[in-house]
Amino acid sequence: MSAKLSKYDRLYNQIEKLTTPINSPISRMATISAILHHKMKGYFWTGFYLLQEGELLVGPYQGPLACLRLKKDTGVCWAGINTQQTVIVDDVETFPGHIACSSLSKSEIVVPVLNKSEEIVGVLDIDSRDLSNFDKEDKEGLEKIVELIYK
Repeated sequence: MSAKLSKYDRLYNQIEKLTTPINSPISRMATISAILHHKMKGYFWTGFYLLQEGELLVGPYQGPLACLRLKKDTGVCWAGINTQQTVIVDDVETFPGHIACSSLSKSEIVVPVLNKSEEIVGVLDIDSRDLSNFDKEDKEGLEKIVELIYK
């Protein structure tokens, strides 16, 4: 196992221990955002966008001020919603319809969040100031951590 995947496993265990006693998806999202933002190298903005009445609205996050609402069917977060798949973007400038909440963002990963009924309820969105900061190991580690929200 790589050093990065080992770190994700340690963070998973820490998040699971902290969030298991609290049956609140929003509290779990807040904890996940804080831990990932402060423990993972290169995370510039770390948070959730939640699907509410057909719109994506900002949820718990860490980092600079966020876009409060994301225009429907544009950007990386909506790509994650519409495909229900993790989306990795090495260079946000090359992504059609990218929504730039910060000009400092260079790469991004979006992980869909599904509730217990397997319905999509939002996404975990992480931005980096570095190009190509995310890879398949981030995808694997983050998808596992996101499952803790509705566990």
